[in-house]
Amino acid sequence: MSETESKSPSADQIPPIIAELVQALDDKKTADLCVLKVDEQSSITDYLILGTGMAGPHLRALRVELEKVLDAAGAPIAGVDFGEDSGWIVFDAYQVMIHLFMPEQREIYQLEKLWGDAIELDVESMLVSKPEQGAPIND
Repeated sequence: MSETESKSPSADQIPPIIAELVQALDDKKTADLCVLKVDEQSSITDYLILGTGMAGPHLRALRVELEKVLDAAGAPIAGVDFGEDSGWIVFDAYQVMIHLFMPEQREIYQLEKLWGDAIELDVESMLVSKPEQGAPIND
């Protein structure tokens, strides 16, 4: 087992808000979701969530959805930073920072590489599986 695998937290050790945010982003078709545990590398946050929106309206919809999830959870938001045409939105919710990019900005800034020594968490394990569209629901 590698050092990263041995330090990776189990699903029940991840704060529920992280899984809620990941689920909301996945539900809204955010591409390339990545969750990094950075508490050992950062003094200002414990987790980073990175995702890619496909167009300006998609990024705006993701921003609105994240605001709803954070508000419903009672999570304080220190700030939201976005320029109308910047292609990058940043949420600072203390325990978690969320960076949403357009594909071009994601490629330019490559935050996964910047935080290369962080622990990458398994996004799939945080998602609630849903029946495929059109699939029969078994009672």
